[in-house]
Amino acid sequence: MKVLRWIALLIGAVLFLLPFYLLLRNGLATRAEITAPNWTLFPSTLHWENLGQLFSLQDVPFARSLLNSVVVSVLQTIGLLIVCSLAGYGLARIPYQHSKAMLYAVIATLMIPTSVTFVPSFVVVSTLGWLSDLRGLVIPGLFSAFSVFLFRQYFVDFPLELEEAGRMDGLSRWGVFWRIVVPNSRGFFAAIAVITFIGSWNAFLWPLIIAQSPESWTVQVALSGLLTSQNPQLNLLFLAAAVSILPIVALFVFLQRYLVQGVAESGLKG
Repeated sequence: MKVLRWIALLIGAVLFLLPFYLLLRNGLATRAEITAPNWTLFPSTLHWENLGQLFSLQDVPFARSLLNSVVVSVLQTIGLLIVCSLAGYGLARIPYQHSKAMLYAVIATLMIPTSVTFVPSFVVVSTLGWLSDLRGLVIPGLFSAFSVFLFRQYFVDFPLELEEAGRMDGLSRWGVFWRIVVPNSRGFFAAIAVITFIGSWNAFLWPLIIAQSPESWTVQVALSGLLTSQNPQLNLLFLAAAVSILPIVALFVFLQRYLVQGVAESGLKG
């Protein structure tokens, strides 16, 4: 059984790493080598100059798109953590008459397809003059009903004794949240941050609609620009895809344990 498990893990690892190999192999090859009928494991010469060509393209500002994606993902992650954690804490700890109705309303929004809200969201952003602007890319993503629900589930199970001790020491409800609850919930906050950052980095449809000028493109929109250009350069497209996933791979490698921990601590078990 041990041997079978190792064989299964090896097969899974090969299948998982195969797309990354194809990205690097084709990204460091020439177009002729990519389309050649005779496949080679690696190109005869690794063309590292493709990387310089990628960042020097005039019609697709790839370096600017990477910077835009970093800014949008970081701001959206920080903003969502603040907004959704406060909303989840309020639903879990602040008693008021319509708290259950508010919780059900938040959960009900999860049943609405995202595509349904695109037109009204675009109208609002367009009216505010946020087209091709970072505000139009960041602000609509600062709220997530699913994240609010996860925070609420986590805070329901948070030790109430710690909060009561803070209140006895003279802290307000705001002080209890920022000085006791948040520092003792770093693992769960990190899990939500990882999920949010990955989702924001990989977002395509909303940035495609809002970012109407090349200067405001995110990396996913820039990849589509390489694909739909008049003369697509396949090697640069593969290389751009490889470069674009490096931040996500690094983030996942260092913080993957928080993903499992976040699900375990959210109350979504079994």
